[in-house]
Amino acid sequence: MIPSIASLRYKSVQVKTASPGDLLVLLYEGLFRFLGEAAGAMRRDDRAVAGERLDRSLGILGELAAGLRHDVAPDLCENLLGLYMFSMDHLVQANLRQEPERIEDVMRILTPLREAWKLAVAAPTMIPAQVSP
Repeated sequence: MIPSIASLRYKSVQVKTASPGDLLVLLYEGLFRFLGEAAGAMRRDDRAVAGERLDRSLGILGELAAGLRHDVAPDLCENLLGLYMFSMDHLVQANLRQEPERIEDVMRILTPLREAWKLAVAAPTMIPAQVSP
């Protein structure tokens, strides 16, 4: 499905005006969308679409890895980097062996992270405003 000009403009504005946390959530949402599409295409034996969606997924994982702030939280970043590298390797193997189960493994592994980031980003807006005395 080809996106309309209006939806592309909306996405562009959404990305340009998003906070860093919102961008992180958008990256995860895109990642999961591409992973799901890749697994579906692989099950249909559509190697071209599966390969393209996996390529996009690998690009997002690369961006997530590159954006880690080792100076702020070195241990956390090291753990996340290991998880991202494992995921990238697993996706390459999924493509080489045409095994959609490997894609689903990555989705299962990264789901708790995606949900945690969504909660963390939403948390400031969930705190009720304090009433002045």
